[in-house]
Amino acid sequence: MLKSKTQIVQLFDEQSPFTLQSGLILKELKVAYETYGTLNSAADNAILICHALTGDAHAAGQTELSTEILKEIPFYRAKKPGQPGWWDGLIGPEKALNTDRYFVVCSNILGSCYGTTGPVSPNPQSTKPFGPQFPQVTVRDMVRVQKALLDYLGIKQLVTVIGGSLGGMMTLEWGIMFPERVRSIIPIAAPAAHSAWAIGFNHLARQAIVNDPDWKDGYYTRQPEKGLALARQIAMLSYRTQPSFQQRFGRKLQNSERTDFFQVESYLSYQGKKLVGRFDANSMMVLTRAMDTHDVGAERGGIQAALQSVSAKTLAIGIDSDLLYPISEQKEIAALVPQGTYREIHSVNGHDAFLIEYDQLNVLIGEFLKGI
Repeated sequence: MLKSKTQIVQLFDEQSPFTLQSGLILKELKVAYETYGTLNSAADNAILICHALTGDAHAAGQTELSTEILKEIPFYRAKKPGQPGWWDGLIGPEKALNTDRYFVVCSNILGSCYGTTGPVSPNPQSTKPFGPQFPQVTVRDMVRVQKALLDYLGIKQLVTVIGGSLGGMMTLEWGIMFPERVRSIIPIAAPAAHSAWAIGFNHLARQAIVNDPDWKDGYYTRQPEKGLALARQIAMLSYRTQPSFQQRFGRKLQNSERTDFFQVESYLSYQGKKLVGRFDANSMMVLTRAMDTHDVGAERGGIQAALQSVSAKTLAIGIDSDLLYPISEQKEIAALVPQGTYREIHSVNGHDAFLIEYDQLNVLIGEFLKGI
């Protein structure tokens, strides 16, 4: 089993603060990350993995979390010892992201709650958590923090940048912002700009949180559990499909005296409760808003001009049953990027297929990387 260890490094401080796209400044900025494999002498065999909304740096292998790390990342307490990473089926020897060949890096994104600076981090001005005072960040801010980490690690060039959903948005920005650092990009189930449809789902999720009496304008002393759980349940409906739910649950009833009458109700309630145990409501607000502002064409002359500026070889992967980011969005990316190719995952599982269909992903990604 591939072993992994979470590490945290401070990349920005009062002597060299981090300026956000908005112009606001973070005086201190830490980043949590994991690496797999070995960086070669030319420092050009690296792959960067960008995780999705509630993901973290633990992309593969069995995590080893020290007491010191757990103090810095309290939400990791919800993780089981030795739990495989969220993309374990793609990373490791003889897999598409082959750690015998590549040096694979995955970092927790800016604004999250898993070790990288975000709303749960101490505010240097008060030592208390930022909470709702944490500034709004963008996908481009996330990418600039990732680049700073790669500079710290001594990586000169990336074989590829890859990610799904929000991770795919970061992947696209890498191709535009730092073309000299990437040979290829693989955005999966992601759009060039967040659609009104996707923004609508995020709006509902945020409304669920702010309407929880425990929200208290973000200055809560305990998580607004009901709101955060409902936000997750709303999201889960957009991540899957009607056929997948019908196939799995149908009209099956629960065999217990619970408020959830049908099995599908119990499943959604469980998903909501599980997220409450491992995520932060203020981080959810910041990250969903960052997704909503995602638009590669903003301040670049529009989407077409932005994508046509991408020089890296590009594999845009769509999912035929994705309701949240339909395949028309990935086909647009492939059509506008000069060296763009489109490939498709066939699945009943909707948007979440990029976290499930490992056999198809290993083939598509493995074949693409042979030419890089």
